[in-house]
Amino acid sequence: MYWFYNLVLLLTSFLLRFLALFNPKIRLFTQGRRHTLQKLAETFRPDDRVIWVHAASLGEFEQGLPVIRQLKPAYPSHRILLTFFSPSGYEVKKDSREVDFVSYLPIDTAANAREFLSIISPELAIFIKYEIWPNFYRELNRRKIPLLLISAIFKKQHVYFKWYGGFMRQALRVPAQIFVQDEASMDLLKSIDIVKVSISGDTRFDRVSEILGRDNSLPFMEVFCGDQPCLVCGSTWPEDEALIIHYINNSNHRLKCVLAPHDIKSGHVQKLKAAFNKGVVLYSELEGKDLKEASVLLVDTIGLLTKIYSYADIAYVGGGFATGLHNTLEPAVFGIPVLIGPNYQGFREARELVSLGGLLVVEDRQGFTTAMDKLVNRPGFREQTGKINAAYVQEQQGASIQIMAFIRSLL
Repeated sequence: MYWFYNLVLLLTSFLLRFLALFNPKIRLFTQGRRHTLQKLAETFRPDDRVIWVHAASLGEFEQGLPVIRQLKPAYPSHRILLTFFSPSGYEVKKDSREVDFVSYLPIDTAANAREFLSIISPELAIFIKYEIWPNFYRELNRRKIPLLLISAIFKKQHVYFKWYGGFMRQALRVPAQIFVQDEASMDLLKSIDIVKVSISGDTRFDRVSEILGRDNSLPFMEVFCGDQPCLVCGSTWPEDEALIIHYINNSNHRLKCVLAPHDIKSGHVQKLKAAFNKGVVLYSELEGKDLKEASVLLVDTIGLLTKIYSYADIAYVGGGFATGLHNTLEPAVFGIPVLIGPNYQGFREARELVSLGGLLVVEDRQGFTTAMDKLVNRPGFREQTGKINAAYVQEQQGASIQIMAFIRSLL
């Protein structure tokens, strides 16, 4: 089966090189890998002690960060290598100070796996969530290098649990331990006789909990909010924005609104600004503006949303009407109620928080208005709903502690 898998990879590589001529993202994907092995050979010495961490993209990196941050103080004589599959992760974190070196993961061919592991010779490999690459797994196993898969989650529809999934099931037998997020994932793995499994939970809860301990102050938010309640809408798509704009334009409440759209291109931001019938200010144009008089703040930059959530009395997280729900834990950790759209079933924490009552689902414009009016008019209900979210995040912490304890048993 490996011959067929490697043939598919070879054909895919040729196709990607062709598509790279027309697609900038694919061009980053292919060009970024062009000198990966050479750079690694120039960076790592044969006597280096290396711990290798691999993430698909930025989201998985954030998920694994609580473990990554503990590796350096725990193993100061080791060098931490971080690899990414996706350009969106690599390009953002290529200069990260959390690790010693950041690289692309070479395409998962048998030859690449052999050369890559010959160069870095890691004492331990840690893969995050869904990252299962048969050739790398096979070569790690051959060299007796322990591999951990952390914050993993499995669903019945995954190929591993199909009659034709034997090849991928073989890869799943390689890790020394698989740390899964929930009992359902463990049960699925046990159904295919994979027993080196622990339920650790999701390291994202440890990650978002770190947010509470840092300085989240933003002077412009203090001026903007004043003494009025604040609705913060994060990672919104046009379907979300239609509900928010309608509500703000027709609401009589003393309410401030921060809107941080997923698309921050100038054309989209200007279109949003024109859609409101109340005072709007852009983050990029704050200087000289009277924030006290503005009702809406449009955040046309990235990197501030998590801190902005700390000023919210109510949050709305986008994506639930579009491509997929964005991160609900970032506002939830601050103990505020969170509104979402109806497409949330693929997210365990969202399902559980909806069931508990911390996340409120809105189906349409009327539902959004009803939920918002209830939260604004009933401070007691708003406070109690937020407490559900804060308590849930606190209860789910601890995955990174369990994972680090296992790592200490290996190294």
